[in-house]
Amino acid sequence: MNINPNITLGPVSLRITNLEQSIAFYRDALGLTVLRQDEQTATLGAKTTPLVILEQHSTAKQLPKNSVAGLYHFAILLPNRKELGFVIRNLIAQGIELGQGDHLVSEAFYLSDPDGNGIEIYADRPRDTWTYEANGDVKMTTDPVDWQSMLVEAGEEDWYGMPAETVMGHVHFHVKSLEAARKFYVETLGFDVAADASRMRALFLAAGGYHHHIGTNVWSGVDAPKTPADAVGLKYWTLIYPDAASRETAVAALEQSPYEVNRQEDAVYVTDDAGITARLLSKG
Repeated sequence: MNINPNITLGPVSLRITNLEQSIAFYRDALGLTVLRQDEQTATLGAKTTPLVILEQHSTAKQLPKNSVAGLYHFAILLPNRKELGFVIRNLIAQGIELGQGDHLVSEAFYLSDPDGNGIEIYADRPRDTWTYEANGDVKMTTDPVDWQSMLVEAGEEDWYGMPAETVMGHVHFHVKSLEAARKFYVETLGFDVAADASRMRALFLAAGGYHHHIGTNVWSGVDAPKTPADAVGLKYWTLIYPDAASRETAVAALEQSPYEVNRQEDAVYVTDDAGITARLLSKG
């Protein structure tokens, strides 16, 4: 089965320890807007597009980096380089530590939220500039970003937070094995292999010719334990089908698979062998 090429990604739901602290970070550092909030949860997004759902678990433990299967990072895609420059300017002004990578197809920066949940913020280069290996894999690497010219593009203009066109670009997971990731994301959900980076112990998967919607790696070790429910981390990520029919086709395939499928009123949830849960929605 091939996945519908017009899928998109929706918000990630995260377990965090202190709602006020996390809201302040996502709002003031990243420029997200609080869309909904109650005592234990909050949804933040780019203007009206939800990107992050926070759920407070005040006693949740923070595990050592790269010690379990689960979230490596979620990646927020800005519409252009100038908008990314605004965010970077704000993060630098706040003294927030950033990693960076020019991946040829995109320019990206990396940081963590107050609970250590990994975040990437990035802007894509135009698709007609992407290059490909002889086998058809999209070419990606990690070079230094020319962030100074990005700040020049942003200039001294006032910034009004992440723009409405901002979306969830991709999600990247620590998995139990690349073979298991291939079985779930390619053979069951139907994603294409965009780049087989198994020499780097990673595998990148996509729909519709994108450079990747899903990144997977075994950098926490092969057969890494699942993230326990009493730890901070990912509760679920969201996969949005363009219509109800394409989602039902996907769910039918999942119900014939060995993975745990849970139909709720609002969505269908499926959990892979690494304990990573996808929430499947449809636009129609």
